Amino acid sequence: MKSLVVAGVMSGTSADGVDVAICRISPALAAGGTPRIKLLGHLGVAYPKTLRAAVLAAMDADAISVAELARLNWRLGEMYAEVVARAQEKFGVKVGLVGCHGQTVYHQGAAEKYLGRPTRATWQMGEASVIAERLRVPVVSDFRPADLAAGGQGAPLVPILDYCMFRSAKVSRVLLNLGGIGNMTAIPAESGLDGLIAFDTGPANMVIDACMKRLYECEFDRRGAVARTGRVLQDIVQKILKEEYFSALPPKSCGREQFGEMFVSRFIAMCRKAGTQDEDVIATATALSAASIAQAYRRFVWGHVGQAAPLSPVEFVVAGGGTKNALLMSLLTAELEAMGAKVRLMEELGVPSQAKEAVAFALLAWLSWNGLPGNVPAATGATRALVLGKVTHG
Repeated sequence: MKSLVVAGVMSGTSADGVDVAICRISPALAAGGTPRIKLLGHLGVAYPKTLRAAVLAAMDADAISVAELARLNWRLGEMYAEVVARAQEKFGVKVGLVGCHGQTVYHQGAAEKYLGRPTRATWQMGEASVIAERLRVPVVSDFRPADLAAGGQGAPLVPILDYCMFRSAKVSRVLLNLGGIGNMTAIPAESGLDGLIAFDTGPANMVIDACMKRLYECEFDRRGAVARTGRVLQDIVQKILKEEYFSALPPKSCGREQFGEMFVSRFIAMCRKAGTQDEDVIATATALSAASIAQAYRRFVWGHVGQAAPLSPVEFVVAGGGTKNALLMSLLTAELEAMGAKVRLMEELGVPSQAKEAVAFALLAWLSWNGLPGNVPAATGATRALVLGKVTHG
């Protein structure tokens, strides 16, 4: 094993663009240690409007042509290659490896019967051959299927980064990412990898953004300004929190299949039935995101970090685009601090919020390139730790 400069490429469920993290990743200094990760630079680039529209249409499509999907796969490959090339130029480095998560257009982590057999399925688009050819470096892509094949959910995959970079001997840490979906990793103080717990909490930005698009023709609620003018329908929030996904035990994962257009239509209809204004819908969606995360922490994590290290403080470290929503952050902070957690931003630990998931896929690519497992079975539910991804040589 040797040190490599790796580009991690991430496109999240919000489908707002591409994040590239350029990292230097080196082997552990001692046996039993974890890889050393240094972030050299981060570049975020928004999708062109037409490309974002195509991605969102593919995610929620009841019917779409095979030709459209094939073309989108190749177009995304070109986009990813272009952004990595721009990041190389900006930071004055040449990468030796790329780890590309791709754009999820379908994710079904739990087995459902299909053509007579229980089946799991996931699909992340973005043609790796295009990236490898444009950049002339190997690309590791398609990380999730190996975990699914071993009985896992295929998500979350970021916990391996959380453990390598952010575990602590002195404090218990809960790492929360506020993307389209919220995902949480809890690492008790002095814990090994087997003591980690991680799962998707439900919607973070996804429902808020979709309601803003429908009601205001805006991509998102900047700093929570619209939600601040509305009233929260607590009865609707509490009713939704009793639904199956929120009460299901981890490991669990979700996406637009659970909280996409069908859910949003039902959610808006529930609000309309209660006689709301548009701003009340946004306020209620924001409250739902905060309450679902707080409930997940209370039910599944609080006892875990407290019992494992009763004398250590708990730090709740938040990353992702949702950190820019001041109202969402204030609601979350109030709930979590009431349970004794200290809320911090990811930047305080040296990693920009928007870069974190891209850094994770740089690490996962490095692990795969060196034949090392990248999933955490305690988080995904897989039967074993596995080397993830498929390699395309440049």
